[in-house]
Amino acid sequence: MGLISCYNELAVQLSEKSLCSNYKNVSNSVSPNLTPSIQTAATNIYKTTLSTGIRHLITVTWCRNAATQGLQINSGDDTAAAFRLNTNSRLFRKKKGSKAFEINNSKFEVFYDLSAAQYGGGAEPVGKYYVLIMVDSELGLFLGDMSEEAAFKKVKTQKQNAKFSLVSRREHFYGNTLYSTKAQFSDAGSCHDILIRCTGEGDDVKNPTLSVCIDKRVVIRVKRLQWNFRGNQTIFVDGLSVDLMWDVHDWFFTSGSDSGSGSGSGHGVFMFKTRNGLDNRLWLEDKVKTKYENKEFSLIVYATKS
Repeated sequence: MGLISCYNELAVQLSEKSLCSNYKNVSNSVSPNLTPSIQTAATNIYKTTLSTGIRHLITVTWCRNAATQGLQINSGDDTAAAFRLNTNSRLFRKKKGSKAFEINNSKFEVFYDLSAAQYGGGAEPVGKYYVLIMVDSELGLFLGDMSEEAAFKKVKTQKQNAKFSLVSRREHFYGNTLYSTKAQFSDAGSCHDILIRCTGEGDDVKNPTLSVCIDKRVVIRVKRLQWNFRGNQTIFVDGLSVDLMWDVHDWFFTSGSDSGSGSGSGHGVFMFKTRNGLDNRLWLEDKVKTKYENKEFSLIVYATKS
């Protein structure tokens, strides 16, 4: 199902009064015994600008499951992974090295060191690693917390000013209906904790409530979620208008059925997208390329119930 079909006029809810100062604190509303779902993949799209003015979109995907742990890298509209690393593979366990390849007449070089990478239970490492990407002999992207000077010394190149930014992030989770992540909605903004929770209130487990919290404060609460399974609301974070959209139809309804049995095993989708101040429209599929040209950021969470 396309994103556009999820947001018809009946599903739209705008909350222009949802100021951060009025958010309800929920520091004690989430049980400490609840364990958030497992992050199985995280895809980040970065925009990098070279000294020549040429721009590239670099996609970095981290994945982690029973058979695979590693990353994939591609650029532009090419969906095939130009670089692939599976540190769980019996045939290929190389966690440190480099690889060169060409995409659209541009030369890419990837230098990486995951030999001591630390993971916090998700797909993406949280420390002791680096991934450095050179594009046409210029720094295109640097990820990780290892010393940049040490990394550049390893690749024997002079340090250059990196001009890259994260424009989109997509995360996949598997497990229960509690999802925890982080997001920075602007380059100058802070990194915020995001908690998405779907639970029944009291004995009414058949009509659960959706709560989305940012920094332990409720920004939306949707009751009778089984009947309000799609919608959107505008919230405000760091002075920015952020469209928050949800679609959890497949949590309650099996494909091709409207029985409402609650046994759906599909995934729910939650989207956070900063809105350009001059744009009053909601985010539609035909705007995906446009948002990369503007200073907009989007986070998409795919949540699969076990």
